[in-house]
Amino acid sequence: MPLPEGLGLPALVVAVALLLGGLPFFRLVAAAFAPGGQFAPDAAFAEMASRSAMTATWHTLETASLSAAGALLVGGIVALALGVTDVRGKRPLAFAFVFSMMIAPQVAALAFLSLFAPNSQILALIGLAPAPGTPNPLLGRGGIVLVMALHHAPLVAITLWTGLRSIPQSLIEAAQMEGASHATITARIVVPVLRPQIVAAGLVAFVAGVGNFGIPALLGLPVNYLTLPTLIYRRLSSFGPSSLGETAALAVLVGTVAALGIVASALVARRQRGKIEIERPLEPFWRLGAARPFVAAGLWGLLALKLGLPLLALLSEALTPALGVALSWQTLTFDKFAEVLFRQAATMRAFRNSLAFAGAAAVILALLAIAFAYALERRLGKLRRPVELLIELPYALPGVVLAIACILIFLKPLPLIGVSIYGTPFIILFAYLARFLPLALKAPVAAMAQIEAHHEEAAKLDGANLWQMLRFIVAPILAPAAAVSALMVFLVAFNELTVSALLWSSGTETLGVVLFSLKEAGLAGEAAAVAVSASAVILAAMLVLDLLGRHLPQNILPWRL
Repeated sequence: MPLPEGLGLPALVVAVALLLGGLPFFRLVAAAFAPGGQFAPDAAFAEMASRSAMTATWHTLETASLSAAGALLVGGIVALALGVTDVRGKRPLAFAFVFSMMIAPQVAALAFLSLFAPNSQILALIGLAPAPGTPNPLLGRGGIVLVMALHHAPLVAITLWTGLRSIPQSLIEAAQMEGASHATITARIVVPVLRPQIVAAGLVAFVAGVGNFGIPALLGLPVNYLTLPTLIYRRLSSFGPSSLGETAALAVLVGTVAALGIVASALVARRQRGKIEIERPLEPFWRLGAARPFVAAGLWGLLALKLGLPLLALLSEALTPALGVALSWQTLTFDKFAEVLFRQAATMRAFRNSLAFAGAAAVILALLAIAFAYALERRLGKLRRPVELLIELPYALPGVVLAIACILIFLKPLPLIGVSIYGTPFIILFAYLARFLPLALKAPVAAMAQIEAHHEEAAKLDGANLWQMLRFIVAPILAPAAAVSALMVFLVAFNELTVSALLWSSGTETLGVVLFSLKEAGLAGEAAAVAVSASAVILAAMLVLDLLGRHLPQNILPWRL
């Protein structure tokens, strides 16, 4: 029996949310605590309490906590410098800062490894290269903490920029009338008002650290320093599907650790909600005067250490013919780029796969986002928040948790059709759709909230049904926001590793997987060429997004301050 027209779209949205958000995690919990359909949690608890799991849990908490503290320090300084001062070049500074986060974690780890390697071309220029034969100082806990702190600092800055927009300008003007200095206003008004956002930013960085796979994999696996995501990867890559019971329990464990941070962040946000009414948002009030060029130089210097020097080290490694050969006009060669882009079958296939998976996910999610944005804003009512929570679950929790859940769902043949998609491109595409749907919804939902309902009412008076109204009224209005969503999804999915590292099979390798494999095989130059090429694609996509940003609602693109 068909549903009434008014219920068709909400029912479809709820069904898709259950499929992409609810089913994977229900299947994961069932596999861990009720194997074979009978509640038997003893094996799962025994695995969680094992020595290897406890050690990996401690390493996860240690690196996530320390890197979150570092990200708070770096991200907080950048957020305040760009948010409350009149420093020049805010837009390019913010763009470069966010770009440093958009490049894949494994690329960031590889870049820092290249920068601090004994054969580092960059450090050799200033006489600081480590002695030949010495281990890379970034391998192990310290390197993981440092690189994750720098990589997640933009997450902190973005969260704090959002908080700064919630501070009323009247507070600052009242303090200025009382003769308070810029430093006093910042220390006694801005920072205390931002305290909930500071806590939330730290928790966001902590959750990102818990789920990060690329950085601990490149910096921790070579010295056997395992976090929960890398322990799951090692178990599954060593024992295959036969270890799914153990890895499901470990996935529940890492999901629980991340969920604690997510819940704490939600509680902080709930306590803050509705406390301050905004008439005019905060404007930069700190006039730097003669210190202006020095502050700008400091920010650009930070970006050079965080982004410029590591990428230059990576580029120099890709341009030299062999390890240990000094880069010069005589030795410079593009042979490694030619190898990975035009001659090596695995890397060429990985580029095609990453473009195909990221592009397909971006297009499908952009189309879904239009219908979802309309349903969330106009049709779901009280169901909106539960549906949003289901949608956000795969994006909020670590990707390794989603990957294990997808394996459990699709390892056996699907009901009715009797075909398994495990080991095919479709399992990666499903995981991407589930993981990046919340990202795809951000811009269309914000745009939909600004659309007045009279367009839809006029369409109804003309006799248009729901699907005609979506096609001819809502879709054209939301198309620019949906296009931006598609590009944002492409940005994140193109270099993705955490999910695809567990889901790929021969022929479905992604760029993240190939880069990791090349580094493990000792082909650092080829890995560097892949990383630089992938980063160039991300930079091009961000530049296109920036051009489109002027036609979008404010605050959709985090670097457009």
